[in-house]
Amino acid sequence: MSVYLELFLVFLKIGAVSFGGGYGMISLIQQEVLSRGWLTADELWNFIAIAESTPGPIAVNIATFVGSGQGGVLGSLIATLGIVTPAFIIILIVATVFKNFAKNKYVKAAFEGITPVIWGLVISTGLLLIVQCFYANYKDFSVSGSFNFHALIIFGIVIATLVIYRLIRKKSMPPIAIILVSAISGMIYYLPL
Repeated sequence: MSVYLELFLVFLKIGAVSFGGGYGMISLIQQEVLSRGWLTADELWNFIAIAESTPGPIAVNIATFVGSGQGGVLGSLIATLGIVTPAFIIILIVATVFKNFAKNKYVKAAFEGITPVIWGLVISTGLLLIVQCFYANYKDFSVSGSFNFHALIIFGIVIATLVIYRLIRKKSMPPIAIILVSAISGMIYYLPL
């Protein structure tokens, strides 16, 4: 099977069976990408970090990055097309019959049943990211690990900035400002002197 067809089918499958947006898809992307050897775990986490800080949906960004690594520009286009096709088709269908579709008791029950699963996927992904960020040997707890104090210091700087902003401006800090403070803190902290 050509790499392009495989990229399309893998991301089509991920897009078709994932609910809850990009964060709900991360565990499926992780399973598919790592099992095929397209990325290492560390590369995937780096792609997730990049995908979170670039504009656009996280799952689409990850698909684009993975596709680019496996098949260049054409691979990135095909992987992106694969992950967005199911949602595009579903949205077209739902938009066509939305009024009757939303009132259907079985559809309401299905969405109520899916909601806890989506929350579970998002929370487990968040917890894994937190553990991976602060604990260097998160895969092997039998090894005496090293806690990442650098991440804790940057986290403290961002929280202090949020609190000071809230006290001075009496409102929440815009998300783009939080991203910029985090990026600048990391760059300053890790700059070689």
